[in-house]
Amino acid sequence: MRLLIAFLLWCLLLVWCAPLALLALIVFPMAWLLLLPFRLAAAAVEAALALIKAILFLPARLLGHR
Repeated sequence: MRLLIAFLLWCLLLVWCAPLALLALIVFPMAWLLLLPFRLAAAAVEAALALIKAILFLPARLLGHR
């Protein structure tokens, strides 16, 4: 559904301003590729924090607290 809405908005932009729509068609994939390392780093940090949380709460879980 989100993809369909994005496509319809792009078609509307293409009708109103074709050069801007074509520029957006070129720039968005490049921006996605540039931001990909930051997304991977965020996933790694989130996983590390989840591991630390699991280690810290392990004694409480072993004792039966929820």
